[in-house]
Amino acid sequence: MKKLFFFILICIFFIPDGFGQQKDDVIKSDTINKNKKFQFVAIPIIFYTPETSFGFGAGAQVFLLKQKNIYNDRVSNIFVDFIMTSNKQFIIDVIPQIYFGKGDYFLDMNFKWKIFPNNFWGIGNDTPNSNEESYDMTSQILKVSFLKRLPPALNFGFEYIYENHDVTKVVDGGLLSQGDITGSDGAVISGFGVIFNLDSRDNVGSPLSGHLLKMNAQFSSELFGATENYNKFIADLRTYQKIGEHSIVALQLYYEGNYGNPPFQGLAWYGGGNRARGYYQGRYIDKSLYLFQAEYRYRFKPRWALAGFGLMGKVANNQKQLLSLNDLKPSAGGGIRFKLLKTQDTWVRLDAGIGIDGSNGVYFGINEAF
Repeated sequence: MKKLFFFILICIFFIPDGFGQQKDDVIKSDTINKNKKFQFVAIPIIFYTPETSFGFGAGAQVFLLKQKNIYNDRVSNIFVDFIMTSNKQFIIDVIPQIYFGKGDYFLDMNFKWKIFPNNFWGIGNDTPNSNEESYDMTSQILKVSFLKRLPPALNFGFEYIYENHDVTKVVDGGLLSQGDITGSDGAVISGFGVIFNLDSRDNVGSPLSGHLLKMNAQFSSELFGATENYNKFIADLRTYQKIGEHSIVALQLYYEGNYGNPPFQGLAWYGGGNRARGYYQGRYIDKSLYLFQAEYRYRFKPRWALAGFGLMGKVANNQKQLLSLNDLKPSAGGGIRFKLLKTQDTWVRLDAGIGIDGSNGVYFGINEAF
C-alpha cells in the first residue's frame, strides 16, 4: 500500500469442504450488474512477514462502480483493514481512491494508525547484524493527494503529508537510547508536496502493459508543525513489456533522496514486501536510496500467475556513496498470484525472497509489488 504489510486470503486456498458452496457462491457473484452502484468484498486476513511474524485481521473493499475513470476504466474504491500480529502490533488502514469528473480529477488518501514494535540496526548501508535492537513506536500517518489529469496520460497535483511518531520504548544502552539519532525521542513530519506522473498502465493491481513515471517533491517544515526541516525527492520509473501471449517482464528503477535533517522515521528504507523482498523492511536506512528490480510474470490461467524476480540496490549518506558499486544488496525469489475477483484487478500474492548475509523473507500481499 500503497501498503507496508502484506495479506493473503488463506480461505481461498485452504477453505474447508463444509464451506465449499459458500465459496462457489462468492465466485459466481463476481459478475457486475450494470445498474449496480457498489460492489463489496469482505477480506479475512491471515499473513506472515519478517516484520510482523504471524498476523490476522479483517478487511473490506468497496468499489464505487459509477465513479470510474473513463480514460483507463479504473474504478473508485475504499479499502479498510484492522490487523493484529503475534509481535503485538496493531494496525488500522483507511485508503480511499476516488475519481471525479469522469477521471479528470483523482483524490488519493491514506490514513494509518499503528502500534508497531520494530527493529533498528542503525543508519547506513553496512550496519552489522549485531547492531539489532528493538523499539516500540506508535504512529498516526495521513497522506492526501489531489491530482488533475493532463491528457493523454499525464497527471499533476499536490499532496499533504502528516506523520506523528511517538517512540515509547527503547533498549537501555542501545543506539536509540543515546539521543544522537534524530527522531529517537519521537518525530512529527508535516508538509506539502508536488506530484507529477505519467501513467499509461492498463491497470494498477497487476499491469500487463504500459509505463509509469512518477516524481514527488515533498517539503517538511517546522512552519507546519514538523520537528525537523527537510526535503524529500522521489523518482519511480516502471515499465511492463509483453514477451508472449501470457508472459510479461516488469522493470522498476526507484530513487529517493532526503536533504536537510530528516528524523530516522523519514529516511529512505531498503527491504520489505514491495521494495527489496528478501530483506527486513528498514534493515538499511539512510538519506539516499536506489533500487532496480525486474520480475517475470506468467499467467498460466486467467486468475492464476507465477512470478520470479531479481533486484539490487543500496542506501547511502550522499550521492557519491550512492553511485559507488560497492556493497550492493541483491536478492532473488519468486511466488504465485491469484486474482480475487473476475471483474476487478485485485490480486493475492505469495512471495519468498533471499538476500545476502542470511537475509530472507516470506510475503503475503495484495497486488503486485510494483
